[in-house]
Amino acid sequence: MSTYRLDRLFAPRSVALVGASPRQGSLGSAMFRTLRDAGFSGPLDLVNPRYPEIDGLPVAKSIRDLQEAPDVAVVAVPPDAVPAVVADAAECGVAAAIIITAGLGHGPGSMAAACEASARAKGLRLVGPNCLGVMAPRARFNATFAAHMPQPGDLALVSQSGAIAAGMIEWAVERALGFSAIASIGDQLDVDFGDCLDFLALDPSTRVILLYVESIKDARKFMSAARAAARTKPVVVIKAGRHAQAARAAATHTGAVAGSDVVYDAAFRRAGLLRVIDLGELFEAAETLGRIRTVGGNRLAILTNGGGVGVLAVDRLIDFGGFPALVSAETIARLDAILPPSWSKANPVDIIGDADPARYVAALEVLLADSENDAVLVLNVETALASATGAARAVADFAAAESGRRVAPKPVLAAWIGTGGRVAATFTDARIPHYDTETEAVRGFMHLVRHREAMAALMETPPSLPVEFFPAADRARRVVDGVIAAGRTWLDPIEVNAICEAYGIPATPSVFGATPREAAAKADLWLAEGQAVAVKILSHDIVHKSDVGGVQLGLIDAAAVEEAAAEVIASARVKRPDAHVAGVTVHPMMVRPKARELLLGVADDATFGPVIVFGHGGVGVEVIDDKAVALPPLDLALARDLIGRTRVARLLSAYRNVPAARTDDVALVLVRLAQLAADLPELRELDINPLLADEAGVLALDMRIAVAPAEAKFKGRGHPRFAVRPYPSEWERHIVLGDGWRVFVRPIRPEDEAILRGFFARMAPDDLRLRFFAAVKDQSHAFIARLTQLDYARAIAFIAIDEDCGGVVGSVSLHADVNYERGEYAVIVRSDLKGRGLGWALMQMMLEYAHAEGLRRVEGQVLRENTVMLRMCQELGFSVTNNPEDSNICLATLELGSV
Repeated sequence: MSTYRLDRLFAPRSVALVGASPRQGSLGSAMFRTLRDAGFSGPLDLVNPRYPEIDGLPVAKSIRDLQEAPDVAVVAVPPDAVPAVVADAAECGVAAAIIITAGLGHGPGSMAAACEASARAKGLRLVGPNCLGVMAPRARFNATFAAHMPQPGDLALVSQSGAIAAGMIEWAVERALGFSAIASIGDQLDVDFGDCLDFLALDPSTRVILLYVESIKDARKFMSAARAAARTKPVVVIKAGRHAQAARAAATHTGAVAGSDVVYDAAFRRAGLLRVIDLGELFEAAETLGRIRTVGGNRLAILTNGGGVGVLAVDRLIDFGGFPALVSAETIARLDAILPPSWSKANPVDIIGDADPARYVAALEVLLADSENDAVLVLNVETALASATGAARAVADFAAAESGRRVAPKPVLAAWIGTGGRVAATFTDARIPHYDTETEAVRGFMHLVRHREAMAALMETPPSLPVEFFPAADRARRVVDGVIAAGRTWLDPIEVNAICEAYGIPATPSVFGATPREAAAKADLWLAEGQAVAVKILSHDIVHKSDVGGVQLGLIDAAAVEEAAAEVIASARVKRPDAHVAGVTVHPMMVRPKARELLLGVADDATFGPVIVFGHGGVGVEVIDDKAVALPPLDLALARDLIGRTRVARLLSAYRNVPAARTDDVALVLVRLAQLAADLPELRELDINPLLADEAGVLALDMRIAVAPAEAKFKGRGHPRFAVRPYPSEWERHIVLGDGWRVFVRPIRPEDEAILRGFFARMAPDDLRLRFFAAVKDQSHAFIARLTQLDYARAIAFIAIDEDCGGVVGSVSLHADVNYERGEYAVIVRSDLKGRGLGWALMQMMLEYAHAEGLRRVEGQVLRENTVMLRMCQELGFSVTNNPEDSNICLATLELGSV
């Protein structure tokens, strides 16, 4: 239900506490005290059949006995009483219930399932069970048993752990950091991370969202909400259980990553979230991102009164991936004029241990004016030579004044080491991020840098594929269907080669021999050319051939092939008497002495579905342990990023007498593997080890594929197993308009930026104004990227391409709301091609898509002067009304039941 009724949860007008108690030490007593002491201004009703009154306030026996249904019911009763309370709340029309109680069980027949059923039937939102509760400081609403409530602010926290939430609250109170909302969601019976992210992304009082994650229930919902939220504000996440391993033995090297923390890491990276390792770093990220909006780059200038601590800060900056800013000649000259002769003349700028407040401010002013840095970190080590508190006050006052004078002020961070918190309030009041050590401060700066990089990655336009890629998906499906129909899991080498051919993955050819003699005869295909061959056992029961002596290499004549085939068959039957041996396969030996051995594959994660794996391959893959993971679908930019996150990526470059490998060919194979996973939900594991890569290209030497009948693992639309909805190729259409004009209509892709810019260049300015409600002068990357880089789980845009000239001639978009009930459309046709029926065709296709996706309503805003569009809407069945907020705009609405 996403954000449905969450506005009432985080800003209730009335509250009922079910289970209120006068008994000291009880949960009901603690909840009553926190609700009352927070100063909630609305009605606070108490419910408990055991007491007529508590502290002079009347107590109702049941929610049903209240005169009006409250917005929120806080449930603090024994577990066996919870289902009845939830059922009563649902029947009475309560908007949300916060179930503090634990121990409701899980799964069918449990008390939790009973609560979920009664709540869903009436649209009651549930938080918990087993949670700390919910806080909304601005509404003075504290439905938790935490000791304190932080002041109102712009941080929001969503935590699975009540203890973590309580700890964050205490930390925030000590640091005077304010929160817009705090939600401890516990077992996520209903309200989950996706719901909270959707709500907080649109909440104007929230600037930074903090997440504490233990597990994700609905990966697609989480990924879609997280990506949307991260585009609007920083989202910082800490994930527990980083070193927990999946409790299963994987049959392939890529399969070993499934269920591991590395997959969560890939998901957070894909969504644009900033991941931190521990609570200390989460606090640092909150401190930084809660006070600084953005940073221009990774160049940090360090101002210090102690050379040693400054050098330590530089070391940590480099360790974390930052860059010590250069100090320009002009800045050095200006600092020479105001600092003692013994100052450091470089970054870190050491202004000597006796630096007084005036010297700090003078040096800071000069550094802030230097274009060679993106931010300034001010360090102080307390000495007896100068006042640390005076310097803090001077720096804070100056930085705050500078921030107020500039539209985009350069960030200033501070670490006063050894002051024992005596200067904390000074920096807090000035909204200057401050830390206890130089390491914390540098890491805080790098949070800004990493957030900036994450936003750039979300908006990056990928390069187009070097060639058009049209996989033979139907051919691959026939192979997979045959394997599943035969009751098998693993494809044999001949079937694997067919899959490779269908998806354009270069692979070593192979032939099958049922007997040693047949194998020798078929090997002549390569032996006659003087090429050596390899023989491998073929058994659907044997995955790792080398474990049973099932591989022999470097065979140069038919006799050797026949002898080797007999030996591998005999060895397999001895070591695996239970296995059915079909025969052997014969492969040509590929000699590429300067090729790098790589590992590529697809693993199946229980939470996020298919994931793409890349790393160092060969027989030492486990020992080397150099792998990275990405969520599909992939484009070339994402594939290159995946490669770049491994150590083996450096080996792909040229070194000594070894030419550079064709890295883009490797990236292209990764893109094609991701497409294979999208087309075949039955795919469970795929392992290419090794893929050879050199200056001549790539070649898969050995590949294993496992399949199973497809089952929907995720709720939602599109591919049932992808956490990120892939490109919906099923919506590609070839359309012939009335005058014979042929256009190809397809969903837009991120790499369409160039052709869309060309389309806008041929539009009349007034037509662009009618589409965007303002003159369009800026066709920057950021502007175009917002139109091309869509989350297909929430939005679609179809572009029409002239089949003769290849240019874009029209577009229609549809953006769904977060509850996926209502979609807003916009359509545009090239100015010189209007009146030929393209706009009508695009609108019909958009409505077909909306209906297929289950939307209830489509609506759009149309300028009153755009009479052609208004007339088309009416002919399509839209109702057209006036916009009560703007007389120049009409609202066009279509209930899809009427389509």
